[in-house]
Amino acid sequence: MRNILITGGAGFIGSHVVRLFVNKYPNDHIINLDALTYAGNLENLKDIEHQPNYTFVKGDICDEGLVKELFSTYSIDGVIHLAAESHVDRSIIDPLSFVKTNVYGTLNLLEVAKNSWKGNFEGKLFYHISTDEVYGSLGDDGFFTEETSYNPKSPYSASKASSDHFVRAYYNTYGLPMVISNCSNNYGSHQFPEKLIPLFINNICNNKPLPVYGKGENVRDWLYVEDHAKAIDVIFHKGKLGDTYNIGGGNEWKNIDLIKVLIKVVDRFLGREKGASEELITHVKDRAGHDFRYAIDASKLKNELGWEPSLQFEEGIEKTVKWYLENKDWVKNVTSGEYQKYYKEMYK
Repeated sequence: MRNILITGGAGFIGSHVVRLFVNKYPNDHIINLDALTYAGNLENLKDIEHQPNYTFVKGDICDEGLVKELFSTYSIDGVIHLAAESHVDRSIIDPLSFVKTNVYGTLNLLEVAKNSWKGNFEGKLFYHISTDEVYGSLGDDGFFTEETSYNPKSPYSASKASSDHFVRAYYNTYGLPMVISNCSNNYGSHQFPEKLIPLFINNICNNKPLPVYGKGENVRDWLYVEDHAKAIDVIFHKGKLGDTYNIGGGNEWKNIDLIKVLIKVVDRFLGREKGASEELITHVKDRAGHDFRYAIDASKLKNELGWEPSLQFEEGIEKTVKWYLENKDWVKNVTSGEYQKYYKEMYK
């Protein structure tokens, strides 16, 4: 039996990871630590909240006393660290909150893990989840590999790059066992609708404008969130200590082309005329420091650990759109803030 602390487990990616681990490893105890900020939603985990191998703790990764208490109470021997501020636009407006959570919060977890494990690292692991945005921007050609130099362009990516460096520093300085993964853009169910795909699905449904930065020619590699969770599972259990693994979906799309695919799928589900919602596309001023292209080379993960994505983008988008259309109450609660009442009553 392992006691695994998953931070940020009520968020988009985190909730998928928590659900996978709780269901797949009934003999392991999964402790979910989440501060329940605007992007944390316990409704994401209602289906597993009463499982005997699952414990939720409301709290901040920056709270040293709480993190120490968790390591002591539950004898934590594995950490999967997903908690982070992750929205680039928010980081441009409020970079200090990103430094606090993404840099100091990570450092606090590392320090507590080091001191709690006291050099007895057998069977221990600190797994840090990061982003491909730490690598900066690509031109028309090439891919990010695990050897690509860091070149962050936004406060968000700079904060994640810093946290990556601290994790590696604790491995090199103290021998703290760790792995890091850097993933491409995730999409799928339960994503907070400030992000492109759920935002645009919701806007298309409600005939609201679809704001496109610049000409919409920026390119992103898209990874289905359940595939990402499976990759995290593989890396946590089989990854080589001290290594980094890139996780990509192999699905490069220009933003404008992706939006037209969303329009096509949503309009079809809603019984609208093909392409009817394209008139909602509204080009707006480009975002400051907007990276042109991200693309992941995930061959190391495939060749060494046997993981590869199970879904191509079109199939994943069909499943994603269908989920949002079938879960309109979830979307309504999130966009209105109503979802926060669920945990405010439970964790006053």
